[in-house]
Amino acid sequence: MTLPRTLCLLGVLLVARALLSLTVRAHEPHVCPEDYPDTPALAGHVEQREIVSRLIDFDEIVGIGREWFVAVVNSCDGQGRPATTGAGNKRAPGQPAFIRTSAPDSNSCAGCHVQPRVGGGGDFVANVFVLAQDRDPVTDRVSAEFSNERNTLGMFGSGAIEMLAREMTADLQDIREAAIAAAAESGEVVTRSLDTKGVNFGSVTALPDGTVDTSGVLGVDADLIIRPFHQAGVVVSLREFTVNAFNHHHGLLAEERFDLNLAKGFDSDYDEDGVHRELTVGDITAVTLFQAALGTPGRVLPVLVDEQQVVDLGERLFAQVGCASCHVPSMTLESRNFVEPNPWNPAGTFSDTAQSYRFDLTAEGELPRVEARTGGGAVVRAYTDLKRHNLCDEETGFYCNEQLAQGRPNQMGVPGQKFFLTRKLWDVGSSAPYGHRGDLTTITDAIHYHGGEARMARDTFLNLDVEGQAAIVAFLKTLRVLPPGCEELIVEEDHVCLN
Repeated sequence: MTLPRTLCLLGVLLVARALLSLTVRAHEPHVCPEDYPDTPALAGHVEQREIVSRLIDFDEIVGIGREWFVAVVNSCDGQGRPATTGAGNKRAPGQPAFIRTSAPDSNSCAGCHVQPRVGGGGDFVANVFVLAQDRDPVTDRVSAEFSNERNTLGMFGSGAIEMLAREMTADLQDIREAAIAAAAESGEVVTRSLDTKGVNFGSVTALPDGTVDTSGVLGVDADLIIRPFHQAGVVVSLREFTVNAFNHHHGLLAEERFDLNLAKGFDSDYDEDGVHRELTVGDITAVTLFQAALGTPGRVLPVLVDEQQVVDLGERLFAQVGCASCHVPSMTLESRNFVEPNPWNPAGTFSDTAQSYRFDLTAEGELPRVEARTGGGAVVRAYTDLKRHNLCDEETGFYCNEQLAQGRPNQMGVPGQKFFLTRKLWDVGSSAPYGHRGDLTTITDAIHYHGGEARMARDTFLNLDVEGQAAIVAFLKTLRVLPPGCEELIVEEDHVCLN
């Protein structure tokens, strides 16, 4: 068993060396002022045309994206936004260079996305104060009145998650369009159930005059676009997430949102830090593809037979108590390709599908990858339904501590801030702490505080004997982020890659 382990470690070292040897191509390189004896963290930019034309191969693009993700950026790179907020609004110059609440609050993406390795989540200390970044003047308050405090989540497997969301969005919108057509043809009101990949999102009703009643839509916005990122489910793509995060956390402005939007009053130094063209369209594409190509979480199985039997029991009980109704163990992708950019990207986020780049999620990128499905497509074992749910009721309100809706609409008379996207569990064994605020230290606590739509499953779990509850926890702890380059399964004691 030492040989596979040695090969795995050697592979990790070779990959790391190759990535570290890459240098961002120096097109219009960043430089420090002439009288300033220092250098930027990164030499320059990559252009979208180089990526789309395949002048740069896939591994090099991903390597460039990784460099941006781990770089400790400085003022010569454009770090800081002295005259703008983290949401891109103008404000008086002279704002703090760093402030933990309203941000900028970080020097590197990997400063927060680091557990259990680069691309992962963060400890409680890395929490983000969502919406505080747009306050003017800045706030140093962490009260829920001013922001939604959130724990940093891992990005592993996020390429497959985005593509699942795109396919689900297309299904839901096709159902809506079919209802509109049927109502126009029949002259009657037509109601259709919104079902995709085994998940129900309520219903939509079309009227003969072409209008649509979306009051029956559940767990998604009225536009039926699945937004699989942020714990509130309000960001549609890795690219939108990346553009937002660079601006919010580092003060690095993407040209697709600012430089190229002159009609909106933006310019190439909109944040007035003296640095122009801080992030090109190509730079953002590279960082997006790096995240999309991160490995998929897998399973860490115990060596001993009796321990494996406990895990197997826990997996069965997980489904029997009802957890799998929201934490859906697997969904299928019709296409194996990750295609960048996302056609549903909002204004200010590059969405020109004529300049798209694609790669096969089952054949390219970091191991382990999503598994290819016989006959086409892929299987994504993420343990989520990509739907927003309310986990609070009169007895249990732990998960309803937020006051700001953050774009989440009210549903069925319930305030939007009570709804959260179903947490992906495929990395739960290596993604502590838990809860959207990261203030729960054990899986047991995370389950205990479920209420609302999860009340029945939570009560059934608590009614199990201690051995049954422990079996479910043991099963969940096998869902882990694996060492880079390793295949789907490793054994716990020696961490041996199974090829």
